[in-house]
Order: sequence, then structure tokens, then C-alpha cells
Amino acid sequence: MEGDCLSCMKYLMFVFNFFIFLGGACLLGVGIWVMVDPTGFREIVAANPLLITGAYILLAMGGLLFLLGFLGCCGAVRENKCLLLFFFLFILIIFLAELSAAILAFIFRENLTREFFTKELTKHYQGNNDTDVFSATWNSVMITFGCCGVNGPEDFKFASVFRLLTLDSDEVPEACCRREPQSRDGVLLSREECLLGRELFLNKQGCYTVILNAFETYVYLAGALAIGVLAIELFAMIFAMCLFRGIQ
Repeated sequence: MEGDCLSCMKYLMFVFNFFIFLGGACLLGVGIWVMVDPTGFREIVAANPLLITGAYILLAMGGLLFLLGFLGCCGAVRENKCLLLFFFLFILIIFLAELSAAILAFIFRENLTREFFTKELTKHYQGNNDTDVFSATWNSVMITFGCCGVNGPEDFKFASVFRLLTLDSDEVPEACCRREPQSRDGVLLSREECLLGRELFLNKQGCYTVILNAFETYVYLAGALAIGVLAIELFAMIFAMCLFRGIQ
């Protein structure tokens, strides 16, 4: 009876570690996609140090879970106590790190608000200055998503550096101008009319709303995936300890 229980525990351990392996692969894939995606999400991440740090953490956690899931499967199949103990301790550390990261993300969530991005844009944006990383990033975001500013074109009325560099001659930067097609290689409908603030020739919708709508599904998916991974890790630790204690 005890042997049957141990065998059942071993297979459960293998199954849960296989899910950890898949979860790690998914997190690793999402992290790589965020860093190399050519459609603009990479530019959004680059606009905020917290987001770029989160992307690197996602890559690191995905890689570790990928490796640990593989090691856990091997430890369960071979019934190796040293490997199981190593697995338990390592996954416990990762579990606590992920929990800490979730708490920190909740605490610093105000850094991702509309007001935060508006303040940063009006304070640091320099127009078509491609040598400035912040400005170049925002230009890429606005061109890619066909949007203007955080809330809309009116944000640039309060952008002190932009107003100073353009000598108040331009109402909006060129990145706000409508293109056909709406991409970096697209042809401007009318640069002159756009820079004068003519609504027909510029993108009127703010980037915050556009990006939030575009990635709302991905945010919920990432949240559900994170909760699922944490739950699987917890069960895997329980099974690892039970299996460890059952092995002679």
C-alpha cells in the first residue's frame, strides 16, 4: 500500500513539474516577445525603467522555472533525494521572489498611471530629437499606435522642453501626424497642416487609452498565468517533500 502511495506521489510530482516546465517555457516566451516584439510593445516597456526591469525578471524567472521543471521531472522519475531537496529549496526561493515581486508591483502601481506618464512626457519630451532615448521611444510609440501624447494632442501645450525647442511654432510633434499607412514608413497626409494642429491631419486619441485597450487581454492573460504558476509551484513543493520523505 505504501509502495502504491509512493508511486502515485511520484507520478503526481512528475505531472506538476511538467506543468512548471511548460509555465516556465511560457514565461520565457512572453519575456522574449516583449523584448524583441517589432509592433511597439518593446517601446512601451523601454519608456519606463520599472517595466524594463520587470521584463528582465520575467525572462529570468521563465528560464529558471524551465530548468527547474526539467530537474523536478528527472528527480521524480529517478527518485533521487538530493535532486528533490535541491529542487524544493530552489523552487521555494523562486516562489518567495515571485510573491515579493507581486507585492512590489502592487505597491508601485501608481508609477503606471495616466498621471505619471503625462508628467514624464510634459517634462522630458524633446520632439524629433532621436538622440534622446526618451523622446525617440515616445515617437516610436505614437507612430506605431497612431496616437498622440498620453491623453491627446493637448498634452504638448504643456510640454515645456518641446515648446522651447520648437519656439512655439508647432502645436504637436511630427510623430502625431497621420500617415498612410500608419507606420514609420507611411507617407504623411500633410506635415504642415498637422504641425499647425489641424485635427483632420493628426491622430487625436491619446496613447494611454489606445495601448491599454490593445494590451488589456494580454494583461489579464499574464495575471492568470502568474497565478497558475504560483499555484503549481506550491503543489510541486508539497509533492516534493512528501516524495522526499517517502524515499528510503
